[in-house]
Order: sequence, then structure tokens, then C-alpha cells
Amino acid sequence: MRSRRRSHGTDGLNSGVWPVQTAHLITPTVHFFTRSHAPTPLVDFRTWRLEVGGLVERPTRFSLAELTREFPTQEVTATIACAGIRREEFLSLGPLPGELPWGPEPISTGRWSGVSLAAVLDAVGVSSRARHVEFVGLDQVVRHGHTFGFGGSIDMMKALQGDVLLATGMNGSPLPRQHGYPLRALVPGWIGARSVKWLGRINLLEEPSANYFQARAYRSQRDIATDDARDVSQGVALTVVPVNSVIVDPVQQALLQSGSQRVRGWAMGSDGEPLRSVEVSADGGNSWSRAAITLTGEKWTWSFWEGEVTLPRGYHVLAARATDTRGTTQPATLHETWNVKGYNNNAWHRVPVTVQ
Repeated sequence: MRSRRRSHGTDGLNSGVWPVQTAHLITPTVHFFTRSHAPTPLVDFRTWRLEVGGLVERPTRFSLAELTREFPTQEVTATIACAGIRREEFLSLGPLPGELPWGPEPISTGRWSGVSLAAVLDAVGVSSRARHVEFVGLDQVVRHGHTFGFGGSIDMMKALQGDVLLATGMNGSPLPRQHGYPLRALVPGWIGARSVKWLGRINLLEEPSANYFQARAYRSQRDIATDDARDVSQGVALTVVPVNSVIVDPVQQALLQSGSQRVRGWAMGSDGEPLRSVEVSADGGNSWSRAAITLTGEKWTWSFWEGEVTLPRGYHVLAARATDTRGTTQPATLHETWNVKGYNNNAWHRVPVTVQ
């Protein structure tokens, strides 16, 4: 099963390796997917400072050395998934103008190191009025004539979980430039857009961030606005990654031999919930058999699974679905999960194959 990098655009900002390898939980840094809305900024760590302000008692500026000296280092293993994962499947229902036609490739798992966001907030003193934590990056995004840093926010309940990190390292090394050097947010279990890279400022707010990517993008909306078909500002801001599973092997349109066929893939529950089951189907979901978890992930990561199906000659549609321990399972059809921008597609993953 040979992997190759799929790129969206010629600037190298948005790409991922497919199919993912299922032998190891951690994605090698060189294979980690990339997603950015502007060129990677040049940041000098010697002059860089993290500003923490808004509804805090002691607004503070931290150097990288101060952060790593004043707060204990901890590690969190977490899978990051782009909200646009599996978007290209929605194209069978109609166009999604202006959106990257991601397949299943924008998902990767890293071992992240850094300091706890909760510890930093405790040090600066959180106002009783604060309800949201905003992250703002140092990249320069242009939208509708305005230039600003990519940003977004998480609610205070999530922010105070000890495993939300201000990450300085990835897979045992300092953060690479394309993944947020010198500092990025890591929000396990939430869409990748909330794990803001090239972090320059943290604001504590009463209301969610007014940043374009919180207020006007990365929102789920099923009704198409009459004045602007891409406007989702009336939708619901995306937070947790929903339960999902993807067939990694065989790949779409594979030519197979008849008989017993091994089917492999990844799956993960929603918001850190463990998996209850993964099932595979050889007939598009009319009948199912249980798959075995071959590599169990950690709380915030994917797991890998493997199943067996028997395929006679002809055209077949393989399918996979996962259920977590809350009983949450994947919707059967694309129609059930469709939204204006094609976010968070977690319908049963279907893979057509031909058996000779």
C-alpha cells in the first residue's frame, strides 16, 4: 500500500498523505497533513512574545524561555482532523464553490509537548466574566479587503481541561515552521481550525471570538443563504470532531481478486470517547460484520482496525461505520451530514471496488 502526497493548490500550504499508514499510531512529521489560509510567517523566537490579555487580572507577555521555565512541560498524544475531511464525497450531491476538495487525507496524529493552557490562565488570573478563550495567529490572512491573523476561540470549560496545550514540540522535536513554530494551540478532540498555529495572542472574552474564522467560517449550516451561497454566519460554530471511520485499504476503484479480502482503516469516537465497535460491509451497508481493533489509540487519537469480507466477481461497495461508547454512530447517508461548506463529513465511508 504505497502512500502519496495529495496537494490542493501549488503553494504547498494544503496537502496530506494518502493512504495513511496503519502500522503506527503516530504520524511521521514528514507525512503530517498541512492546512493554512496564508503563507507561513517568519517568526524570530528571540523577539517573539505571547501576549495574554482581555478579561484577566494580570495581562502578561511571555517569551518562549519564560513559558518553558515557569510552567511544567507535559505531553499529549492527539489526532488533528481538518473540518473539511472527506469533503470531496459531497460533490456527488452538487458543487461546493470555493472549498478545497479534500478526500480522507487531512488527518494525522502527533505526540505534542508544551505547557498546559489551564496553568497559564491560572497564572494570569481569570476574570469571573470570562467565558471564552481566543487564539490569534501571526500569519496574515486576507478576507474581504481586511488583513488579520487566523484565529478562533474555545469555551472556558474546554480551555481549563489540563490537556489543552500551548505546544512547543511535535514528535520529539521543536515545532516545524509549517506546523506553528514557535508556539501553537493544541485543542484535542476539536476541529483542527481551533488549534491555531503561530500563536501570538490569547484573549479572554465574554463572547466567542469575532475573528472571521470563528464568526463567518467553520460553521455548520444546512440552509443556503439567498444573498450569498457561501455565507454560513447563521450556522453553528464547529467544535468537536464527530465519530468517524475511514477505509484505508483497499482504496477507491481498486481491482481485487475474488475470495477473502482484508479491509483496514482507522476510526475514532467523538470528543475523546472510546470506540464500542467498528463494522465493515461488502454490500454497501445491507449487511455488516464486526472488525477487530488492531491498534488501540489513546483518549484523543484514532485507532486502527481490520476486518474480513468475502467478495465474488463483480462490482462491490465496501463500507465502514464506527460506534463509540456513548452509542453515537455514523449517519448512513451523505444527505444526513451535508452542509453548505462540506464540513465534518462522517457518513458511512464507502469504497467501490471491482473483483475479477
